[in-house]
Amino acid sequence: MVEAQNHGAINREEKEKVKGYYGVCVIGGMLSSGTTHLVLTPLDVLKVNMQVHPVKYNSIASCYATLLKEHGPSAFWRGWAGKFFGYGVQGGCRFGLYEYFKSLYSNILGDCNRSLIFFLSSASAEVFANIALCPFEAIKVQVQAQPHFAKGLVDGIPKLYASEGIFGFYRGLLPLWGRNLPFSMVMFSTFEHSVDFLYRNVIRRAKEDCSKAQQLGVTCLAGYAAGSVGSFISNPADNIVASLYNKKADSFMLAVKKIGIINLFTRSLPIRIMLVGPVVTLQWCFYDTIKVLSGLPTSGEVTPEVEVDGVA
Repeated sequence: MVEAQNHGAINREEKEKVKGYYGVCVIGGMLSSGTTHLVLTPLDVLKVNMQVHPVKYNSIASCYATLLKEHGPSAFWRGWAGKFFGYGVQGGCRFGLYEYFKSLYSNILGDCNRSLIFFLSSASAEVFANIALCPFEAIKVQVQAQPHFAKGLVDGIPKLYASEGIFGFYRGLLPLWGRNLPFSMVMFSTFEHSVDFLYRNVIRRAKEDCSKAQQLGVTCLAGYAAGSVGSFISNPADNIVASLYNKKADSFMLAVKKIGIINLFTRSLPIRIMLVGPVVTLQWCFYDTIKVLSGLPTSGEVTPEVEVDGVA
């Protein structure tokens, strides 16, 4: 009886630790995503306007100069609330649920190919993350590209609901999934493999033998690689999202036709790499810093069976 009670107490303690771990991941994801997207709002304003008005804004320099002249410095902070709250909620779901699903699929699939685990986990998490993000993104894109639509979330939400109903908030959900599902799958997988590569081939030491500063340095390098690769993969869907939300096209296929296949990949790509690369790097750095301060290890797996300095 006593042994059973002790075993039950241990199980409860382990469950509390697991819940605490996922809780830190959710909070870390919210804070890291919300704050990094907030800081880079000016770049996002340039990107959205170049996507929605490609003739008027045909370069980063002309877009910046024209917006500054016509609307003043405040134009570069339009949509900040949608970015902070929307991407904060998305980040909490993205990082927290990724850790949950990675543990779940690892238990179900066992020693299956790790890349498959990363793809399944990130895709599952991103489905829920984008459902949470979509209403905020709907307001943000229109506020940034249509100065007379609304000032922000407070007046934008009732205005959009009055004109389009609930559908207006989820008009871009499918292309948002089309943009963020491939991005998230590539981003998490690239991050995981980059961390593994850096420890095995660059640092050539076991992760636990490195200082916290070195581990966070690996996180930043892997994060930048993940963001850059993911931004190229998801750029076509990002252009479609901007087009649909600003009613430059009424359907997915019409948006593709109007933008053109080549432009889907190239329009606003340089500024998107400038935007997404640093954002993802800062997110991972901030996220792992929160985990380290909470007494948790940094993110990313290192293949255990590979020898490091001649020791398995």
